[in-house]
Amino acid sequence: MVSAVDHTDAWARDSLDRLTALPGVRRAGVALMEGGGRRLNFTSAHHPGEEPATWCHLDAYDDVPLNTAVRSGRPVVGSMGRVSRTHPAFVERQQGTETQALAAVPLVYGNRTLGAYVVFYSTVPTFRDDEVAALCELGASLGARLGEAQADHVRTPGAAVRTAEPGSLVVEFWVPGDPAAVGPARRRLRDTLLLWDVDADSTETAALCMSELVTNAVVHSGSGCWVEVLNESAAITVAVRSAWSPQTVTEAAASDLMQVHGRGLQLVAELTARWGSEPDDDGLTAWFVLEA
Repeated sequence: MVSAVDHTDAWARDSLDRLTALPGVRRAGVALMEGGGRRLNFTSAHHPGEEPATWCHLDAYDDVPLNTAVRSGRPVVGSMGRVSRTHPAFVERQQGTETQALAAVPLVYGNRTLGAYVVFYSTVPTFRDDEVAALCELGASLGARLGEAQADHVRTPGAAVRTAEPGSLVVEFWVPGDPAAVGPARRRLRDTLLLWDVDADSTETAALCMSELVTNAVVHSGSGCWVEVLNESAAITVAVRSAWSPQTVTEAAASDLMQVHGRGLQLVAELTARWGSEPDDDGLTAWFVLEA
């Protein structure tokens, strides 16, 4: 099986090939949000066909054009003189290089900003409105390819938990990578358990615990997730399957996915018969069991 990391690396290579082929570009980079937006994962290249640099972390709170593009959802473009008005320390670090101008542009998928790309120019473009619009369209195109790759390579959670017994009831549904999607997911779970005649207390407990796992998945993995609901042997099992953040998986990133969000996982542990998480090369499945 090809992992989500492999597909993200392939996306980065293709994206950097496109970006470094733009007229006047001497270097390009892509940065993807992770860790709940606390950092960016960055790689770069100087020309088409070059193997990208090893992914590295950037602090999402540093005052650099990439972070401004991610936070604002708007491009940062201009000559180094113009950019120095808003990011003087960054421009000072570019002294001695051939960079004369730059463009930092959000990578957008639907209503989500996944990160940003940056291109460094050896000459100063005019940055007319139509040129800036084209750069933004490129950001949307690259973001769509990344977002679709993330969705395509999140495996259904059933494969990571176990095969359902004959006669069991199983429902699976997709939750988009947007915190606003947690509410509809909670309603979907309640409706499912209502159809299965699960008692009201167990239904509310399941909805509360699933909300915590889905929130963790959406906030920390940077993508959507699959939810599997299994009714068998007088027990309800809910599993939330999320992809890793698009990066080479690190121990810190793996830990980040299961950090307590508010009372969070402590509440899951207290309210359920048992719960746990199962990481693999592609992502993480977090699950809990309620006695029905």
